[in-house]
Amino acid sequence: MPKALITGITGQDGSYLAEFLLSKGYEVHGLIRRASSFNTGRLGHIYLDPHIPDARMFLHYGDLSDSGQLTNLIYNVQPDEIYHLGAQSHVRVSFDIPEYTGDITGIGTTRILDAVRRSGVKARYYQASSSEMFGASPPPQNEKTPFYPRSPYGAAKVYSYWMAVNYREGYGMFASNGILFNHESPRRGETFVTRKITRAIAAIKAGKQKDLFLGNLDARRDWGFAYEYVEAMWRILQHDRGDDFVVGTGQSNSVKDFVEEAFSYAGLDWKEHVKIDPKYFRPTEVETLFADASRAKKLLGWEPKITFKELVRIMVDADMEEAGLTPPGDGRKILAAKGFPIGSKL
Repeated sequence: MPKALITGITGQDGSYLAEFLLSKGYEVHGLIRRASSFNTGRLGHIYLDPHIPDARMFLHYGDLSDSGQLTNLIYNVQPDEIYHLGAQSHVRVSFDIPEYTGDITGIGTTRILDAVRRSGVKARYYQASSSEMFGASPPPQNEKTPFYPRSPYGAAKVYSYWMAVNYREGYGMFASNGILFNHESPRRGETFVTRKITRAIAAIKAGKQKDLFLGNLDARRDWGFAYEYVEAMWRILQHDRGDDFVVGTGQSNSVKDFVEEAFSYAGLDWKEHVKIDPKYFRPTEVETLFADASRAKKLLGWEPKITFKELVRIMVDADMEEAGLTPPGDGRKILAAKGFPIGSKL
C-alpha cells in the first residue's frame, strides 16, 4: 500500500488529510510534538492502537526544529508521499513571535527538504503554501501574482515556497506548492477568527458568554471547506510532475459577512454581542484575498462544492452540538447532500 508522512497531522488539515488518505488505502505516518497533555484530539476517531493488526496510522514524536530526527524519521518510514503541513500557522501571533515563526514555518521547511535529499528517499513532497504570501498584491490572485507578504507568517511561507522550488529545480525532487486560500471547518483552531465566532455563538446561546471581541471586520477572505482542500493536496501529488497550484473558491467575503451570516443563522443579532478590540488588529493588514483557481480546475479537475453560507452553517451546527445544544440542523444535511463522509467528528 502507498505510504504517506504528514507533518502537522494533529491540526485541522492534518487530521482531515489522514482521514482522506486512510480512505484511499494508505499507510499514514504523522509527526507530533511531545506535550504534557494530549494534543491528538482531532485524530481520536481514526486512531487504532499500533498493536492491532488493522492499524494503518502511526504517530512519531519529533519537531521541525530537529533536523537529525527528521532525517531519521524519513529514512526509517520510507514514505512515497510527504505532506508538510506543520507550522506556526497563526498570522496575528506571528507578529508576537516572529523569530520562532521564521524558524519553524520557514527554516523547518528547509530541514524537511534537506532530510528528503540526504536520506535518498524518492518521495513526492507537498509544501503547504498560503494565500498570505500574496498579502498586498491586488486580487484575484493566481500562480503568476507576485508575492507581497504582510506578516512574519506570510514572509516565512514565501521563503518555504521558494525553497521547494529550488529543491525541485536544483535536485530534481518532485516538490509541489499548494497555495491554499483560507479553509475552515469545525476542526479549525479555536483562536482563528471563524472558529472564534462560531464558538462564541454557541457560548452565547448556552448563556455562558455575552460579548465577542474581534478586530478588523472589513478584511475580506476566500473561505472554503477544509476537507475539500486536503483532496486538492492529494491531487497535486498525483499530478505528473512537481508544480505549483492556487486552490480557492474564487469568492470573497468579509469578516463582517461571516459574523452576520453566523449570528443570523443561530437566531441572534450580532450587533448586540460583537465588540471591537484594537489588540486584534495586525500591524500590517491584508485587505482582500480571493483566488483564481482556474489552473487547478483545468489540470487537477478540482473545484469546491461547499459555498460560503454552507460552510458557516456547518461550523455553527458543530459548535452548538459540542456545547450540548440543539443546532438549527442544516450542517449535516448539507454534507450528506453533497456526498461528504459524515462521522461523529465533523
